[in-house]
Amino acid sequence: MDNVSLAAATAIFGAGIAVALASIGSIVGIGYSGRAAAGVLSEDPSKFGSLFLLVVLPGTQGFYGFVAAFLIIGKISQVVSLDQGLQLFFAALPIALTGLASGIHQGKVCAAGVGLVAKQATQVMKGVIFAAMVETYAVLGLLITFFLINSIQF
Repeated sequence: MDNVSLAAATAIFGAGIAVALASIGSIVGIGYSGRAAAGVLSEDPSKFGSLFLLVVLPGTQGFYGFVAAFLIIGKISQVVSLDQGLQLFFAALPIALTGLASGIHQGKVCAAGVGLVAKQATQVMKGVIFAAMVETYAVLGLLITFFLINSIQF
């Protein structure tokens, strides 16, 4: 394998890591909030609309990972050195790691919000606001990934 192929493979691996880890965070997070919501809905199906946002909110981290991967894939044709491939790989890590951690923790916060809605249905936005506070760090991870990708000299 020549250096250009190795460099491209390294960048592709970074794109895969961004998607995989951020998506795992979303999967686990939605699992927490979905299980909690299913329990509430078994008692009161009319709360579906109030609970829907709390269930799907942890899914955004997976989308952020896909955005980062698309940005990296768009640069692969410009990669000519292993240094550039490594830079793209390391640029993927902020969203990969923040997506993993924040997806899981946002799911836990959303599950707690589901509990809030179970007892006081009108308080759903308070649960969403708490969950959005966790989301902030995934957005920051994506932002840093974006800046790092665009700072690489090709």
